[in-house]
Amino acid sequence: MSKKLFTEEEVKTLRSNKYIKAASPKGVTYTDGFKRLFIIENEKGKFPREIFEEIGLPIDILGKTRIMTSGKRWRFLFSTSE
Repeated sequence: MSKKLFTEEEVKTLRSNKYIKAASPKGVTYTDGFKRLFIIENEKGKFPREIFEEIGLPIDILGKTRIMTSGKRWRFLFSTSE
């Protein structure tokens, strides 16, 4: 879990993205559709940051570490579910 807390404005910004299922000051939950999209695009060779940027998720709010750990977790989950 990240130590960074989101401000009210950051939470509002995150919630406005269709790929965000839920957002609070303490965390973000992404839609299953985004997780699948992430895996597909990542397997094509795109970097996690590129994928997040292309769908309009703010890197400056989420932070690089959160993006990298999310990608790592999803790759593991999708590789074990096959």
